[in-house]
Amino acid sequence: MTDVTRLLEAAHRGDKQAAAALLPLVYAELRRLAAAKLAHEKPGQTLDATALVHEAYLRLVGDQQFEGRSHFFAAAAEAIRRILVEQARRKQAARHGGLRKREALDPDRLTAPAPDEELLALHEALDRLAEQQPEKAELVKLRYFAGLTADQAAAALGISPSTADRHWAYARAWLRRAMSDAPPRV
Repeated sequence: MTDVTRLLEAAHRGDKQAAAALLPLVYAELRRLAAAKLAHEKPGQTLDATALVHEAYLRLVGDQQFEGRSHFFAAAAEAIRRILVEQARRKQAARHGGLRKREALDPDRLTAPAPDEELLALHEALDRLAEQQPEKAELVKLRYFAGLTADQAAAALGISPSTADRHWAYARAWLRRAMSDAPPRV
């Protein structure tokens, strides 16, 4: 049993010292994951990688029991995803200026969708994929939100790397189509 797994079990039982000892062991990896996800967000974010890691960590420790390191990082990826989606939704709320339309400086130039809109569309499409293909959706979460490599995600899911590659190709195509078929957000 690894130190992370042992500390996760102790933290779940309510051991405050275990929870405190766990953070230094997983902090660097969680911070790297959070920074990678925030790099895709538009500049001027009010949420930085440190705040995202702390919020995700607070949601994880003590609330549930983990089967090991890979299960913990899969749950961390899901927590990071949910936090980013919550922030994107909050930004689109009317009281945060979400109903205001931006004026384009060059009307002849096509603009790409805002990263918040893309994240929300991905979130909704990923939820639909999870209903139909839960293992493929979990692979996407591990690769996209947790930043795991294909081999690491395959190991975490207990599937072969070639199966993970096929699932990844299918899920990417499925999500791309689902996001392009989604009605425009108003």
